[in-house]
Amino acid sequence: MRIKSFLLVAFAFCTGVLSAQRPDSTFSFRTDLTLTNNGFSIVPAFTLGAPAAFLDMRMGNRRLTFEPQFRFALEGRPWSFIFIYRYKAIIKSRFQLAVGAHLPGLNFITRTVEIGGIQEPLSVARRFLAAEIIPTYKLSQHTTIGLYYLRGHGFQEHGPQNSHFLSLQGNFNKIRMAGRSYFSFQPQVFYLKVDKAEGYYVNATATFGLHNFPVTLSGIVNKAITSTLAAQRFDWSINLVYTIDKRFVVRAQ
Repeated sequence: MRIKSFLLVAFAFCTGVLSAQRPDSTFSFRTDLTLTNNGFSIVPAFTLGAPAAFLDMRMGNRRLTFEPQFRFALEGRPWSFIFIYRYKAIIKSRFQLAVGAHLPGLNFITRTVEIGGIQEPLSVARRFLAAEIIPTYKLSQHTTIGLYYLRGHGFQEHGPQNSHFLSLQGNFNKIRMAGRSYFSFQPQVFYLKVDKAEGYYVNATATFGLHNFPVTLSGIVNKAITSTLAAQRFDWSINLVYTIDKRFVVRAQ
């Protein structure tokens, strides 16, 4: 019951603080459609291990955003759906603090069941809730560093029950290269504990793109330093991403 109470308090805090703020007149909408050769997850129990498609969305104002994520195997089988709400409690010129809640997260696994005497593989949803804290500090126009902490809880016995994820992250965003091209790099070192198993990892994402062009190419590598989690010691993926990014201004009457 403690994790349920913790998550409910975190969500109530987000919505309570929001109600005390003046509405923001700027509304943003972003969609990333991704094709990848290898759908892996930082949490090993959630890894697909096959080509996949992602639909990641973000909509909201300067303070509050709703960020759903929909992920599928390429044959159309659902992999995971996560409904994320994030609130920026502190916004300064260099420092920001965001809190968030995953309400809920769904991870799909395939199980064979018998229906009318016929065995058939069906997708079974595992339900999770999570709360997160994200402080970041801006070092320069293109460079930020930050921490990310996620506390998750599962509601079924045939999957992870309690998880802790803590990472130190860097973000080198849109470093200019030749002409219109740019390069982004996001390294991180993280600690992951899932029930009684735990591990330390390094992870990095590199992205290449062109300014004012919606398609980017990225690669991700993930390497275990030391771990007792049942997962590959090294994993990687190549991703092709199509982005729609719009901003709207609501004018007072």
